[in-house]
Amino acid sequence: MDPTQQPGPPPEPGSEKRILLAFVLTFVVIAVMQPMISKYAKPPEQPKQAQTETAPQPAPSSAATTQPPAQSPAVASAPKTSAKKTAGESSASTAAALKQASAESETVVDTDLYRITFTNRGAQVKSWILKKYNHDVGSGKPLELVNQDAAKQYGYPLSLWTWDAGLRNQLNSALYVSSQQGTQHAPSRLTFDFSDGALVVHKTFSFDDTYVVRVETSVEQNGKGTAALVAWPCSFGDQTIPPTFANASVDHQFGDSVERINVRKISSGNTIKGPIQWAGATDQYFAAVFLPDDPESATLVTLANTIKIPKDLEKPDLTQTVDVPAVGMAAGSLRPITSGRFFVGPKALKILDEIHSIPVSGNAPDLEKLVDFGRVFGWIARPLFKWLEWTHDHWLAKSSGGWGWSILTLTVIITVAVAPLRVTSMKSALKMQRVQPQLKAIQEKYKKYKMSDPRRQDMNKEMGELYKREGINPAGGCIPLLLQMPFLVAFYSMLGVAIELRHAPWLWIKDLSGSDPWHLLPILIIVSMFWLQKMTPQGGMDPMQQKMMSFMMPVMLGVMSWSLAAGLSVYWLFSQLLSIAQQYWINQTEFGQEMRAAMEKRSRKKD
Repeated sequence: MDPTQQPGPPPEPGSEKRILLAFVLTFVVIAVMQPMISKYAKPPEQPKQAQTETAPQPAPSSAATTQPPAQSPAVASAPKTSAKKTAGESSASTAAALKQASAESETVVDTDLYRITFTNRGAQVKSWILKKYNHDVGSGKPLELVNQDAAKQYGYPLSLWTWDAGLRNQLNSALYVSSQQGTQHAPSRLTFDFSDGALVVHKTFSFDDTYVVRVETSVEQNGKGTAALVAWPCSFGDQTIPPTFANASVDHQFGDSVERINVRKISSGNTIKGPIQWAGATDQYFAAVFLPDDPESATLVTLANTIKIPKDLEKPDLTQTVDVPAVGMAAGSLRPITSGRFFVGPKALKILDEIHSIPVSGNAPDLEKLVDFGRVFGWIARPLFKWLEWTHDHWLAKSSGGWGWSILTLTVIITVAVAPLRVTSMKSALKMQRVQPQLKAIQEKYKKYKMSDPRRQDMNKEMGELYKREGINPAGGCIPLLLQMPFLVAFYSMLGVAIELRHAPWLWIKDLSGSDPWHLLPILIIVSMFWLQKMTPQGGMDPMQQKMMSFMMPVMLGVMSWSLAAGLSVYWLFSQLLSIAQQYWINQTEFGQEMRAAMEKRSRKKD
C-alpha cells in the first residue's frame, strides 16, 4: 500500500484546543515582542490569565458501574407441561426443542449499499462490506468494515454479550439453524435458532435498502429469560494506523444530551444504564449504532481491548508491532428480549438526518450528532460544512475535483466578507502610529517608577485618556485578525470528520482529507505569508520587531500546516493569496500610501 495514499490521520482528541492555543500563542508572541524589542519605553505588564480546561461532565441520565446489573424481574417463564401428556408427546416435544446445525454454513445478504456475510456459528457477521466506499485511495477495493484481526480475538459484529463469560462463549460458538442459505437480496428476513434443551436462543435480522438492520434477539436458560446485548465488539476495518485507533469513541444520546466516551476513558465491561435513545461505537468516518425500541430500558456496555498492528504497513511481516486500542460496545435491553435497529455505515449528515430514534417525551433525535464538529467552534463548523455541501451539490458536483473547487468558492466568499476587518486593522495601526510620540512621552514620564509602584496606574490612566481622545482601540489591530481564526479552526474541525472529503481528489491531490503528498501547499503557504507580511505595514510595531515577526510567524504557521488535511491547506493558501490581492489594492489607496510613508519615515529615523 502506498503510504502517500493513506487517508490522513484524524484530529486526535483535544487537537482542536491545541491548534486554537497555537494560534492564540502566535498572536500573544506578536503582542509580547513589541514591548520587549521596542527601544522606547516599557509599557506596563499585563497580568497573565490562567487557562483552565474543564472536563466534560457526563450526561445526568448515565451512570457507569463495573458491576453487572440486577436481573430484570420481567422474566419469560417456560410454559408448564401437563402431567397427563403421554410419553410419546413428551418425547416429540423434547425432540422439537433441540435445534442445532450439524456443520458451519454462511448466508450472504447483498444490497446496493452493502454485502453482509453471516455465519451460523454464533449467528454473527464475518464480513460487512460497504460498496460505496473504498478501503484505499484509488484502489477500487470496497471497504471491509469488520476489523478481521480484532474480530478473530474478541468477537464478530452482531454477536451476543452477557455478563457471564461462559454463557457468552456458548452463545457465540454454537451452531445455529439458519432460515436461509446462499445469497439473499433486500428486502429480506434472516432468522437463527439454537436449542440444546437448556439454552434456547432466537435471533432475527431484517434488511431493506438502507444502512439500518432490524434486530430482535431472545435468550432463555433453564426456562428463564436472560438479558443478552447485541454487540459490535471491537474496531472498524478502516482503522489501519495508530491515530485512527486513538480517535475511536463510544457515544450515546438521550434527548439533547450526547456523551462521547473517548478511547482513553473506556474500560471493558462498564455499564451505562438507560434511558438511551441511541448508543454506538464510532471512529473518524464510520459508526455502528444501536437504536432500541424501548429507550427507557436500554443499557450500554463499553468494551476495550488491545491488538497489535505493524509499525510499517509496507512491510507487515518484517517490521515491529505496536499495541493499539480496539474499542467496541454492546447495547440492548435488560429484559430477556432485545429489539431495535442497528445502523452500520458512514457518518454522512445526509444519511444520518434520515434515521430517527424512538420518540421519548415527544423528542426523537436523529443520528446527526454522531458527527463531532468540535466543542469550541462546532457551531460554526456544522453550518460551514452544510454550506460547503450545498455548494458542491448544486454547482460543482459534476466537475472533476468538485470538493476542492467548492472549498475554493467558500474561500473567496469568506475572504471577501472579512476584508473590512483587514482595513479596520490597518486603520487602527495607523492611529497607533500617529500617537506614538505622545505615548512615548507618557511612558518616559513614569519610567523612573517600578512596575509595582501604585503611581504606574496613573500612566495607564493617561494612556487610556489618550486612546479615548483619539478614538483608538489598543486591541483594534489584533481583534480583526483574531476574528478570522474561528473560520480556520472550524475548517480544521470540519475537514477532519467530513466523510464526503474522504478520498476526494483535486488536481494532484488524491485525498483532500489527508496531507498533501508533495507538500506543495504548505510550502506555498509559507511563501505567501512572507510575501503578505512584507506588503503589510505594521503601524504600531518597531521595524526590528516587524522584521522578526515577518520571519517567525510564517515559519511557525507553515510548520503547523505541514501535515494538515490538504483541504484545509487549500483554504488557507487561497485565503492568503486573496489577502495579498486585497493588500495590494489597499496599498494603492490614499490611506495605504499614508501608512507606508509613515513607516518609511520612522524607519529612516531609526537608521
